[in-house]
Amino acid sequence: MAFPARTHVTKTFDELVKLLPANEQTKPQVMLVAGGVQEYRNDTDRELIFRQESNFYYLTGCAIPSSFLLAVYQKGTSLEKATLDLFIPKAELADIMWSVPPPSLDEAKDIFDATKIDHPAALQSTIETTLKAFPNALFHTLPKDSPLFPKLPSEYTDFALQSEGAAVTDAYLLSALHHARLTKDAFEIVQIRKANEISSRAHETVMRVLGQAVQGKIQKDAAAGIERPLLPSEWLIQTEAEAEAIFVASCRREGSIHQAYPPIVAASSRASTLHYCCNDKAFAWGPVKPHDHLNKNEVSDFEPQVLLIDAGCEWNNYAADITRTMPVGNGGKFTPEARAIYELVLEMQQKSFDALKPGVHWDLIHQICHHVLVSGFQRLGIFKSPTSPNSGSYNSASSILASGVPAAFFPHGVGHSLGLDVHDVPSTSKPTSNSTLPHHGVDDESLYTYLRLRLPLEAGMVVTVEPGIYFSPHLLAGVRGSRHIDEEVLARYEAVGGIRIEDVVHITETGYENLTTVRSDVEWVESVCSGNA
Repeated sequence: MAFPARTHVTKTFDELVKLLPANEQTKPQVMLVAGGVQEYRNDTDRELIFRQESNFYYLTGCAIPSSFLLAVYQKGTSLEKATLDLFIPKAELADIMWSVPPPSLDEAKDIFDATKIDHPAALQSTIETTLKAFPNALFHTLPKDSPLFPKLPSEYTDFALQSEGAAVTDAYLLSALHHARLTKDAFEIVQIRKANEISSRAHETVMRVLGQAVQGKIQKDAAAGIERPLLPSEWLIQTEAEAEAIFVASCRREGSIHQAYPPIVAASSRASTLHYCCNDKAFAWGPVKPHDHLNKNEVSDFEPQVLLIDAGCEWNNYAADITRTMPVGNGGKFTPEARAIYELVLEMQQKSFDALKPGVHWDLIHQICHHVLVSGFQRLGIFKSPTSPNSGSYNSASSILASGVPAAFFPHGVGHSLGLDVHDVPSTSKPTSNSTLPHHGVDDESLYTYLRLRLPLEAGMVVTVEPGIYFSPHLLAGVRGSRHIDEEVLARYEAVGGIRIEDVVHITETGYENLTTVRSDVEWVESVCSGNA
């Protein structure tokens, strides 16, 4: 399946024209965009692994550094199907000697969906030819002087400005790109599905390595005295770093070059930190028992805890984003408290799934999660209910929701758009005003503060659904003493730390398709993590 570059360019121009003043919409529109440049490790000439800037890749499918795009479109003419000129570097002797050279022009014609392919030396003359053909063209660039995007040499925009009637603006292109990228075509869904399949297997691999150790098939001292490195089948997970290494190795083994974001691998109470980034701590060990100096410190001696892994790879620059929370210690089983919270998060996610379809506003999905959380906490006794002793109507579910207290336990949004970036198209995903949205009685804005998506769902959107419950001492400090909370019951659950379950879903015409293939039901997770499956 070839990358549909010209389709993406035309889709972007269609969105761009909608943003223009009426008197500008019929003019010839020209898109001039620079690709990313090769970066090097500090103070060395060693190349870092290159990853193309997302907008440029969306428009071209080209992952070659130092490339350029010039595209032309005009509404109501034969140019409504835009032309796309791609400029890729010429292979030099040094490129061939030190690194992998770019393809030749003839090779590139078979690779890329472009009207014409040339070297960057021809870009200025191509701009000149375009200006002669369309003297009143409006040139569009990404925001200039922004560190977020590759720098477009000023010589090209200056040249365009010299033409009488032409103009250059950076006010519209980024927004148009984000609108175009918000919904995915069939090609993009294939890439995202592949990234999720690879990442799902990586999550399961970590679980199965944990389970093998529980069964005694991997032991800490198994290779003692052997003067060689441990083989992958002998790896034992006792630290966050070891779990991360196995996840990344699994993805890399299947051909994925990049992680979509730095993996979050948090054990024990560290799972309450949403974007925990260190991944450098050992799992928590249980109390020292008699004769521990004689045993091998196997996994069965871990203190019961959870391991939260939020990680996903890329496939052809398209992202996966999956979170699984798994039991460590306790023979690969959740503690009763961790299991109760896990099942509640799973219920939050399932109720969200049940509501997914085009036209449903994402705020409603977020509200559903909070309703389930409050109801679940009342069942567990963490939140008081109107029927509790010495309670009252102020402990109704609606009163608790209106108080904002649930946000201390579920502070982030239920999900976000996903595509070429893990937090995709931010300028389009979250409008500046949502004052007219129906909040179904949940008007406390603290529940919506960190939502990354606040739009009605559309067919073709790809979003994550990632409810979570956390017992962060920093967040709980703000609600200590709340009349809605039973502090004695809460204390029993705080050691859980945090639990999140995250899947990637594709919104279809009638509902949704879950692109994440690793299971999350309690019975399966426990059976794998205990080595019984």
